[in-house]
Amino acid sequence: MDEHDPPALRDVAIGIAAHGFRTESDSMGEIEVPADRYWGAQTQRSLKHFSIGAERMPLEVYRAYALVKKAAAEVNHAAGKLPAWKAAAIVRAADEALDGAFDAHFPLFVYQTGSGTQSNMNINEVLANRASQLLGGVIGSKAPVHPNDDVNLAQSSNDTFPTAMHVATLDALERQLLPNAAALTAAIEAKAVEWMDVPKTGRTHLQDAVPLTVGQEWSGYGHQLRDALARIEAAKAGLYELAAGGTAVGTGIAAWPGFSMAIAARIAALTGQPFVTAPNKFAAQGSLDAMVAVMAAIRGLAVALMKIANDMRWLASGPRCGIGELVLPENEPGSSIMPGKVNPTQCEAMVMVCIQVIGDDNAVAFAGSQGNFELNAMRPIIINNVLRSCRNLADACGTLNRFSVAGTVLNRERIDEQIGRSLMLVTALSPVIGYDRAAMVAHRAEAEGLSLRDAAMAYAGMDGAEFDRIVDPAKLVGRGLAGA
Repeated sequence: MDEHDPPALRDVAIGIAAHGFRTESDSMGEIEVPADRYWGAQTQRSLKHFSIGAERMPLEVYRAYALVKKAAAEVNHAAGKLPAWKAAAIVRAADEALDGAFDAHFPLFVYQTGSGTQSNMNINEVLANRASQLLGGVIGSKAPVHPNDDVNLAQSSNDTFPTAMHVATLDALERQLLPNAAALTAAIEAKAVEWMDVPKTGRTHLQDAVPLTVGQEWSGYGHQLRDALARIEAAKAGLYELAAGGTAVGTGIAAWPGFSMAIAARIAALTGQPFVTAPNKFAAQGSLDAMVAVMAAIRGLAVALMKIANDMRWLASGPRCGIGELVLPENEPGSSIMPGKVNPTQCEAMVMVCIQVIGDDNAVAFAGSQGNFELNAMRPIIINNVLRSCRNLADACGTLNRFSVAGTVLNRERIDEQIGRSLMLVTALSPVIGYDRAAMVAHRAEAEGLSLRDAAMAYAGMDGAEFDRIVDPAKLVGRGLAGA
């Protein structure tokens, strides 16, 4: 279906040498657009009507969208729906967008139309104007490449925006969050192995408890993280199903037969991911359940990380008047008024990130429940929160690993002192002298300021050698990772 003497693709540098404004039009009429921008009328209208807050639609969404548009152009051409020269120009423009060349031309705010229509038109307009420029056309004329008729051919915002959401989320998980979280997990597991034979005082209800080893405690951290990562991996499966091809309401109107399977296969080939067409487009477009599930799994990782970071900062409290078992790296001064004070700042930063992630998850779950009939129109806030959570958690995992976990050491003197003073070692005496008598020994020791050994000798008739044989912390920590 190539036209006679189609325009040749030219090597035109990116950029519009113009100042002021140009006039573009859409179905609502004419509007002035900055002359040095590649976007068009619908993007400009969105900027006018949705200047809300400071958060812009994440660039990761536009990169994913560029890949979707590239795949669409290629399969539309292969099906004979788009001339080769148009497809080549759109693909060239999409590749430039993927390289970040048009980042400054994607200005829209997160809080816009809930379907993501304006961001879809933003990418359509930028690619159409750039493709027209490559073919010798005039920017803003919608010729020879039209944003709707060509770039958006066989597509709707309603099916392509959730498709871009899935592509962007999977990329953020695999390039950012999962590698950084896995590296932190490995570092924690290495500490667990290193410290497996160091007995310490256990704590439950913030009170002294029976002993375990430092390594056992840290092995719990590592296992928590492994479980959280496994849940994220499992949640990825829902992202592989793409809505593309459902067009407006899931019926595929205005898309040619086979488009949904073809574009999913092409996106899979371009990304190396096992994307498939969603088996039910009505579910894929009326809900955002896969995104909700992924965000819930990310929240699960945040919950684990918050526990670990909080434990670390409590165990490092001091240096003289706190628990003081851990010595964290000293990265920066901790006070503007107290000289020499150093704080567990990496742990604090991680806790704040986790709080934000949990808040983001609440918003995603709420937004996910707001699908009405054939469309969930809360998409922008969902993708913004998911990508922000991936980015923040990935960065926090990296900094906690590098600036805290890697350099954390044990205060063996403090650990040994505390376990030697622990009254809960009396638990080892229960099988020998009975629970009630052991409890009496512990209470007497605390009330009279006695060591547990002296109290046992005074009130349970034990001799020192028998006590030392039974109450040996190294023998009370169970069988390592297998438990007691």
